[in-house]
Amino acid sequence: MKLSHSRMPFVRVYFRETQELVFDAHDKAFRFYGGVCRRVTAKLRDDRSNATGPNQVWAMDWMHDELFDGKRIWVLTVVDTFSRVCPVMRVCRSATALVVIAALEEARRNFGLPHTIRVDQGCQFTSKELDLWAYGNGITLDFSRPGKPTDNAYIESFNASARLECLGQHWFMDLDDAMQKVENWRQEYNEVRPHSAIGDRTPISLIHKPQQNAEAHTKPEILI
Repeated sequence: MKLSHSRMPFVRVYFRETQELVFDAHDKAFRFYGGVCRRVTAKLRDDRSNATGPNQVWAMDWMHDELFDGKRIWVLTVVDTFSRVCPVMRVCRSATALVVIAALEEARRNFGLPHTIRVDQGCQFTSKELDLWAYGNGITLDFSRPGKPTDNAYIESFNASARLECLGQHWFMDLDDAMQKVENWRQEYNEVRPHSAIGDRTPISLIHKPQQNAEAHTKPEILI
């Protein structure tokens, strides 16, 4: 279907069965019902629930930092909300949807893929490229409400740890140096550092990789 509207530039259309969700350039949401476009209030998914096992729900976000010469770098962060495993972190100069997809493909090789990924409404996550990739892999993109970071509290908590224990502790001489130091921290976070939220165990101890469908776990999620 072709959509044209002078007040809605850069329109992205999401086909979902008989309903079509549209985002304009300001991330205002509209939904089509019988060909009529209506604006809807952004809200959490009705089926949102806590993960009961690994690879059910991941959370994802972007952070930024600087090299020693002041040049900005971006860090993609991803965390499993049940095990607290960080399947991948990607350091780059530009935050794009293609970087996100490449990072998730890397995570797939080592950990499988989740059923749901919680993200904010940044342009890298609302892009048609990521939407198509997620659809093709049977993954639901669960968007948080604008201005509501608590909707994605697990990644906010993870980002705070990454900032305190990694980004805030190092000078990065160049991109390669930043990539190596971030990856070293990720491995230590997964395999060495105990987490009180999961019974003072390491995140890696709660998963068996690679796996796509984890068995149900009875322990409920607890925020770090």
